[in-house]
Amino acid sequence: MVDGVSSSQDVRRVTVLGATGSVGTNTVDLIAREPDRFSVEALAGGSNAALLARQARDLGAAFAAVADEAAWPELRDALAGTGIEAAAGREAVLEAARRPADWTMGAIVGAAGLAPTLEAVRRGGIVALANKEALVCAGHLFTEEAERAGCRILPVDSEHNAIYQVFDDARREGIDKIILTASGGPFRTLSIDEMARKTPAEAVAHPNWSMGVKISIDSATMMNKGLELIEAHHLFALPEDRIDVLVHPQSVVHSLVSYIDGSVLAQLGSPDMRTPIAYCLAWPRRMTTPVERLDLAAIGGLEFSAPDRLRFPSLELAREALRVGGDAAPVLNGANEAAVEAFVAGRIGFTQIAAVVAETLQRCPTEPIGDLDAVYAADAKGRRVAADIVSVIEAGGGLSIAHAGAAN
Repeated sequence: MVDGVSSSQDVRRVTVLGATGSVGTNTVDLIAREPDRFSVEALAGGSNAALLARQARDLGAAFAAVADEAAWPELRDALAGTGIEAAAGREAVLEAARRPADWTMGAIVGAAGLAPTLEAVRRGGIVALANKEALVCAGHLFTEEAERAGCRILPVDSEHNAIYQVFDDARREGIDKIILTASGGPFRTLSIDEMARKTPAEAVAHPNWSMGVKISIDSATMMNKGLELIEAHHLFALPEDRIDVLVHPQSVVHSLVSYIDGSVLAQLGSPDMRTPIAYCLAWPRRMTTPVERLDLAAIGGLEFSAPDRLRFPSLELAREALRVGGDAAPVLNGANEAAVEAFVAGRIGFTQIAAVVAETLQRCPTEPIGDLDAVYAADAKGRRVAADIVSVIEAGGGLSIAHAGAAN
């Protein structure tokens, strides 16, 4: 048996946490395309009971859980008479994560996804990880629990998935470094002054990927690449100084691994999340997807450049949080979420997002992380301090982009 699959004829029993979100719906779509390969144990969603019920019926799930207890009557009624067990609330989502499955998609976004994803890791098998906060905020907790339970974590993020596909883990001594690619977002060629005048609507207009508001703004500040750098450290057990970032506007080369003999291996593909999801879903084999095939002749040329640390200080903030350790990463993450919310609400300017995060890191003494409660506390601390800084800015106190170059 290889991680939940003993032969090509076996049916893989799967659970999807975050089934009604973007990654979840793409996962459900891929499962539905090859129903003979998968048996759905559980689906969990947030508040969209109608969609969750439809997914559960279409896939013949054994269990469906909605996190929002107010959505329970709708889910219950929609699944009445189907034989599908339905439940609601935080404990119900945890139950979905605990149920026996060979493979689990961890795609519940934000802090709400930490506990159920950790439960899935503790159960063992394969966990396809799409929850960024799991490794950014609690990387050591997740990797230690995975090792203890014999759980294999497969990264769903396109960059980490690309590295996973070309990373020779059995001969790690031959690896020099890994290189994450970044599109550079919509403002990659603008000056700091030009970026300072940009609106939320302009910041979410990602040139290549269709994403939500928060992650699109993180792409524009390049904080998303900083968070991915922290994730890569935990996924591949490499120090911060052996993880590089390269700006690649076409988003065709998803990431690279550099070897000590001078070889550089890259994974290429169309910018479509169904490719990394399918890679995880079928691992260690592959499955057919409807993704548009890459046509390099049509693309014609690929561009690469080093990121500008002055215009995009979020990268250095993430590196510093990783070097500091303790609760610096969850503080960074919480502060960034609060700053992005303030920018979307028109309370601060675009370049002040990184400045707020930098000031938050300076004001927060580093504390150890021993469990999820400490992670939640650090996240709350980062949000609280960042909110105070935003209030000072609104009251006329200034924070310039220059502040963003320093962390604690």
